[in-house]
Amino acid sequence: MADDDRHLRDDRLIPPGPGKQRGWRDRPRCPIFRRMSFFSRMSPWRAYKDLRQFLATRERYEVGFLALAMMIPGFLIYAFVHDGYVEPEYKRNIIYVEQWPADRTDAQIRAQQAIDAPIKAKRLAEIEAAEKARQASFKKVDDQLSRWGI
Repeated sequence: MADDDRHLRDDRLIPPGPGKQRGWRDRPRCPIFRRMSFFSRMSPWRAYKDLRQFLATRERYEVGFLALAMMIPGFLIYAFVHDGYVEPEYKRNIIYVEQWPADRTDAQIRAQQAIDAPIKAKRLAEIEAAEKARQASFKKVDDQLSRWGI
């Protein structure tokens, strides 16, 4: 490997040539970022003074329109962020579990199912009624949109 390819050499990948020592690699000749001189010249105090100087040379109506031009998009962004937050609805979901003896008979199981059947039927009827009401509301919106030609 030629001496001008030293920046490609890594101790783990290519061993050093004869007479070379292991250790720190030489610094690359052409780093990607030379100096970030743009940010080193930035100062919040100088930026504030520059803004004050700029605004002092403007007319009052220009400063008013600048404030208005900044408030309108700011309000729209605030409105979208505020509208996008939906507080989750809290529902208590308590599940009660009954303990049954392992040696109960089939007659006892059928008797308990006969007791639970009306409760289960009532719960299923409530769920089905809620689904029908939701479908009806969507159908109403769909009919309205159809009348408008959408």
